[in-house]
Parts: sequence; structure tokens; C-alpha cells
Amino acid sequence: MPVAIITGASKGLGRALAEALAARGWDLVLDARGAEGLREAAQDVSAYGTRVTALPGDVTDAGHRAAVVAAARALGGLDLLVNNAGILGAEPLVRLDGHSLQGFRAALETNVVAPLGLLQEALPMLRAASAGAVVNLSSDAAAEAYRTWGAYGATKAALDQLSAVLAVEEPGLRVWWVDPGGMRTSMLAAAEPDEDLSGTPAPEEIAPAFLRLLDKRPASGRYTATALLESW
Repeated sequence: MPVAIITGASKGLGRALAEALAARGWDLVLDARGAEGLREAAQDVSAYGTRVTALPGDVTDAGHRAAVVAAARALGGLDLLVNNAGILGAEPLVRLDGHSLQGFRAALETNVVAPLGLLQEALPMLRAASAGAVVNLSSDAAAEAYRTWGAYGATKAALDQLSAVLAVEEPGLRVWWVDPGGMRTSMLAAAEPDEDLSGTPAPEEIAPAFLRLLDKRPASGRYTATALLESW
């Protein structure tokens, strides 16, 4: 069975992707900072009958990243790396003139440095896979100028560029950086607590876009969930 690593898998899109892949028979290594939430997510995902390894920890920790990759190796290899874990840097979001530099550094570590570190650990197995792929979670804030989203958007723009260079350097892999659009998640609620999210799609409604990437395996590049759901 194919094996995937999904970071930030205890809730939101990470959990929805874990369930979607498990339903297709994928074996999974799941990561999240919250041990209890991750345990519950892993228990639910295991109900699909696949092998699931849950490792609570912080992706900014090099030892934890090594353990996550080692867990995939123990399952037989790695076919897909999903860098989904991310933080805002400020909750709620604030203008750049008042943004904590410490918060910005933390967001850079989680949203950019950690995905690169995990990728470096995982690349040998991804190269060895028959159809190795990387999915990096982007944001429309990486490409558009939204008030108060500047610091977070800058981290996602950096991840986009990292993904684009990786696609050039690793032509044997598929590298997709994907803007999922607004989702009804705790992160978005924390970012803009006064916003009404009742009409915003749930992560489970967005997860099929990522399955279409795996089904069709388009060229490496930047995609939006909206376009993926409307195509094919």
C-alpha cells in the first residue's frame, strides 16, 4: 500500500486528508502538536483498516521530523509528503506595523523552515518511490495583499517559491503547492474571530481536490482547490 506523511493531522484539512487517503487504502504517518487530538484522529482513521502511526510533536524540532520519516520507513517507504502544519504568527491577525517579530519568526519556522527540513529528511524515499509526490499547503494570502494577512502571507509566499524551485530541482517528483481557499477551521476562526464562517466550506469539502491531484498527476505547479474541484 502507498504511504503518506501528513503534518498537522489532528484537525481541519490535515485530518480530512487523512480520512480521505485512508478510505483509499493508504497507510499513514500523522503528526500534530496536540497529543490528545492526534490520538483521536488516528483512532478514527484506523477504522478504515489501514496502518496508522501517530507521532505527536512539533515539526520545528529536527528530532521529531526524523522520527516522522523513520515511521514512514518502517511502513515500507514514502509516496506522498503533505506539509499541512502551519501557524498564523498572531491570533487574531494584526497589521504589519504592530506584528510581533517573535511571532513572525515562529511562523517562518513552522511554515517554511520545518517543511524544508522534513523534505530533506524524506527526499531519499520520495525519489525511490515509483510516483513520489509533495504537497505544500499555500494560501491566497501568498499571492494577494489582504490587510492583516501580510506576515502569514509572506511565509506562504516563501513556501510557494521553495516549492517552485524544488519542482525544478526534482523533475522526477510531482511537487504541488495548493491554495485550499477559505475553510471553516479553527485557524481561520482565530485569524478573524469576528467573521461569520457559516457559509465557508468545511475541510471535508476541500479534500477531494487533493485526491484529484493524485488521480490525474498534473505537472508540478501551483493549484487552487476551486479550480481542481471544477476541472476534470
